[in-house]
Amino acid sequence: MTITTEDLRARATFGAGGSEPYAQALRSATPTPLYLEELRHEAGLPTTEPARTAEFDVARWNADADDTDLRLLASVRGPVLDVGCGPARMVRAAMDLGLDAFGIDVSPAAIEIARASGVRVLQRSVFDRLPGEGRWQTVLLVDGNIGIGGDVQALLARCRQLICRAGEVVVELHTEHDRDRTYTGRLVDTLGGRSASFPWAEIGLSRLVDRAERVGLELRQAWSADERSFCRLANIRR
Repeated sequence: MTITTEDLRARATFGAGGSEPYAQALRSATPTPLYLEELRHEAGLPTTEPARTAEFDVARWNADADDTDLRLLASVRGPVLDVGCGPARMVRAAMDLGLDAFGIDVSPAAIEIARASGVRVLQRSVFDRLPGEGRWQTVLLVDGNIGIGGDVQALLARCRQLICRAGEVVVELHTEHDRDRTYTGRLVDTLGGRSASFPWAEIGLSRLVDRAERVGLELRQAWSADERSFCRLANIRR
C-alpha cells in the first residue's frame, strides 16, 4: 500500500485527542510527567495490556534550553527549522545565540505558549507546505521527534526536501544503536488522562544510517551527551 502525503500529514500527531494530556501538561503551572504507551492490541499482539516505552519530562520542554541543547545549537548554522518544536525552547535558545530560527508544531497549546514568548512559530505538520522549503541550513529533530508519523524514512525524505544543498538534519536518536521499532502509542498522565492513539517510531544510530542513505542522506557526525544520542546528516557527496 502506498502512503500518500495526506496520510503522513494525518499521522503526524503527538498526544492529541482524548483528554488532551499533552496540552494540559504544557499549560500546567506544575507539569507532571507524561508516559508513552504502546498499544499492543492495535498491533495484533497477544496481550491487550499497554506497555510503557518512554517517560517525557514536560517541565524540561517548558524550561530554557539546557547545556546539552546549547552545545548542539552552538555547532549549527542558520537558518534553523525546529520540527516538532513544542513550546520552542530550542527556537528561543537559537535566537539568543544570534541564529535565524523558526519552529513548527501541530499542537495548538505548544504554539500558543511559544508565541507568547515572542518566538517565530507556525502551527503546521512537517508534511504540510512550509516556508523556506529547500533553503534551511539546519533542520532539528530532537526530543524524540524522529518518531513523528511512525515512518522514519518518510520523515527523513521530507527533511531532505527542506534543507539547502549544503544543509544538515540534526537528529536525536534512541540510545540503543540497533533500536528500530514502529508502533501505535498514546500519551497518558499520572491522573489517568489519555490521548488518542498515534503512530510513533524509535530508532538508533545504526538503523537510522540505513534509512538515511535510502533517501540521499549520509552520516557526517554522531555523538552522545548527558545520556542523549545525536547525529548529523547531510546530502550524500557525489
